[in-house]
Amino acid sequence: MPRQGNSVTVAAMTLVEHYNAETTENTRLVRSPHGRLEFRRTQELVRRAMPATGQRVLDVGGATGVHARWLAADGHSVHVVDPVASHVAAAAEIEGVTAEVGDARALAWPDHSADVVLLMGPLYHLTESGDRERALAEARRVLRPGGILFAAAISRYLSVMETGTNGQLTEQLSPAVRAVVDTGSYDGHVGFVPAHFHTADELRDELETAGLNEISVCGVEGPAWPALDVAGIEEFDARVDAALRCARLVEQDPLLINASAHFLAVAVN
Repeated sequence: MPRQGNSVTVAAMTLVEHYNAETTENTRLVRSPHGRLEFRRTQELVRRAMPATGQRVLDVGGATGVHARWLAADGHSVHVVDPVASHVAAAAEIEGVTAEVGDARALAWPDHSADVVLLMGPLYHLTESGDRERALAEARRVLRPGGILFAAAISRYLSVMETGTNGQLTEQLSPAVRAVVDTGSYDGHVGFVPAHFHTADELRDELETAGLNEISVCGVEGPAWPALDVAGIEEFDARVDAALRCARLVEQDPLLINASAHFLAVAVN
């Protein structure tokens, strides 16, 4: 990791330590119903906004290459940057994908060298606003003029919807869940590492402040995702088409967009 001060280094090490212990990252988007829905919708939204083939894609925070794999299969040249060495090793094994250990806040790529940049994890793993600003500035630097940025974020309402639906929202847990809704500061109370959770407007504001243009923010899963989880994997195939239609219908509805578990912002440099 680049040396950028003690607080940054400690935060980065906490993330690396988590993913060194977490060995199921490669299956995150297939092992739960809402993960499968997230994966399908992410593919749909990305493919809708970028050329069908031939793009130079920098997948920042690309982990084991879950998205790099299908982007390479679509005919794009994909390079993964991730702070976890084991993730990089796994991504580098994918045909058509290269990978390196690196930091979203200090990319090794030269200016204007990418057609597309993906930030599918950094904006929630970087809990300090200044670090998110640096990551977005780096994404803009390496993007060519007219290049496309895809930036994912986690909704502040994920925790309250998940725990309220699956029966885990106890009186003891309620203050922590309330804090996420109010501040975006997630303390890891139902798993995962401490993170920053966004509202759709906050995500848009961060991209506008970074100087990006033509910003569009969509809810990824829509409001039906908790019901898919409660129904279980065995019901997924029977219910997913309705959930997808639901997500599409309200993907930019200002009253329902925050009910998605994740957002995906699309912007032009």
